[in-house]
Amino acid sequence: MRVLVTPDYRTLSEEAAALVARAVRAKPDITLGLPTGSTPLGMYEELIRKHRHEGLDFSRVRTFNLDEYLGLAPDDPQSYHAYMHARFFDHVNIAVDNTRIPDGSPGVDANAKCGRYEDAIRNAGGIDLLIVGIGSNGHIAFNEPGSSFESRTRVVTLAPETIENAKRHFPGDADIPMSAITIGIRTILDARRILLLASGSGKAEAVERTLRDPVSESVPASALRLHPDVIAILDESARRR
Repeated sequence: MRVLVTPDYRTLSEEAAALVARAVRAKPDITLGLPTGSTPLGMYEELIRKHRHEGLDFSRVRTFNLDEYLGLAPDDPQSYHAYMHARFFDHVNIAVDNTRIPDGSPGVDANAKCGRYEDAIRNAGGIDLLIVGIGSNGHIAFNEPGSSFESRTRVVTLAPETIENAKRHFPGDADIPMSAITIGIRTILDARRILLLASGSGKAEAVERTLRDPVSESVPASALRLHPDVIAILDESARRR
């Protein structure tokens, strides 16, 4: 794993966007794996700027999002469908039919949806570049500690730390989903290239364990060390010295 330490969040976002932009220009029909959360927001803003001012073209790009809360309709303002449209898709020239996000709608046959999501990734030829953040407990996507490195897209129960971190996005405790659909660790490792982003002191311990501890299912992000082409972009506060 190659590690790039940047001085601040803004520089991290610029470096991440530059890497993604180079990949899009090199392969205009690239398939991207996209994350949500707070860390990639700056990257999305910079990609939007590159689209508007540098002509970065997303018209042939295909995307698969990494996860979605279970029990939220796509038009729910807390859903990752809403996040992606508000933060990225609605501001670039990507074709809506080329974007995919797991369907966590109330009453959906989630297991069937998970299988079809894996099939869709496979039928697209796999993910060329997957961008992922890291949770304070070392999760990647919603693969919580203990997740099998051979896991595929599935329904998962969210860890207490993940639920606690989500509280600021929901109006009340009763509204916070307890489970989600996530692509699996094996699905992540099947991507041709992976970009890991980490920002803030709250991620420093997880980053340290990912980079230094033995590779273990207790630290899901450590699985990335098994992949031959991973770049980790960190800001100073996320890198423990």
